[in-house]
Amino acid sequence: MGTSESDETLESYGADIGGQVGLLTRFHEWVLVKGNRLGVAGALSGLVLVLVIGLYELGVINFANPNSVTRVASGMIAGTFSLVTLVVSVNQLILSQEFAAAGKARDQLEEVIEFRQDVADAAAVPASPASPTRVLELIVESIHHDAAALADAVADHDEEVRETVVRYTNGVQERTDRIEDRIEQSDFDTFTAVSAAITYDESWHLYVGTHLRGEDADALSPTATERLDELVDSLKLFSVAREQFKTTYLQRELTRFSQLTIYCGVPSILSAILVGLLYADVTGASVSAAVLPYVVSVLIVVVLTPFALLVSYILRTATVTRRTASVGPMVHQKEPDEGPFDVTYGEDG
Repeated sequence: MGTSESDETLESYGADIGGQVGLLTRFHEWVLVKGNRLGVAGALSGLVLVLVIGLYELGVINFANPNSVTRVASGMIAGTFSLVTLVVSVNQLILSQEFAAAGKARDQLEEVIEFRQDVADAAAVPASPASPTRVLELIVESIHHDAAALADAVADHDEEVRETVVRYTNGVQERTDRIEDRIEQSDFDTFTAVSAAITYDESWHLYVGTHLRGEDADALSPTATERLDELVDSLKLFSVAREQFKTTYLQRELTRFSQLTIYCGVPSILSAILVGLLYADVTGASVSAAVLPYVVSVLIVVVLTPFALLVSYILRTATVTRRTASVGPMVHQKEPDEGPFDVTYGEDG
């Protein structure tokens, strides 16, 4: 590794989700990932209610024209029906992934058992836990242990190689410590495992480890090479575990979203119909003019509840999917010219 490359920090080019603790960042993460989806949907609905009433109090909108209000109600009914239809289609798509013949189901079971055994072997335990969060915690502990063992193995190596490897292992240990702290402060469920996993971009550390193994193969002792191989294998296990937990979580999350949308769909449609019926009398609205704007505002919020659920759930599922879009050492958020590694064709020759 050249001088200019040695000045680079090996841990600074991967995603560092959750590394910042600013108020705006915490709020952003709460809306996108951490917040309870019903809480986020409720906050959106409350914001709509405040906005509608605020616009009315400022005189920007009014509820006096029955034709305008009934047209809005008709549009909301059509929109709600469309959303419910879309949700049913999504639910059917999820269900189609659950159907499997005996042979396929057996293969899937064997693959899961094999993976769990690999985790148990890496963590030196009799069997891997049943909880997804505990499985992830075991893998993270294995990564941390392997990084420490690699740093110890290069203690008597050449100074340049030792500094490079130690800088790399320090970055690995720092990130894994952060994940362990997050797991300890959270509930033991599938989403906790997913939310903790997406804060660690193991793709970068896997890439760096693979590069070091290839570039410094002659400079590393057999023991150090073995420790590096173990670290790379543990990082691969983390990647596989994250994908497994993500798939399970997304299936459960989208199914839950489908249920909630159906539950809220009927009150939403009834509220939209009620808005139209309030103005059905030829003499005007059947509710006192003093309270009519607030009644209609509340009904509008009820109508928009399924859309608030849609926004809250899609924000989280889309964020989880985007942050885990690649498998293995493919760092898509990295600029082409960034990083300490610059390779050319035939360099080893």
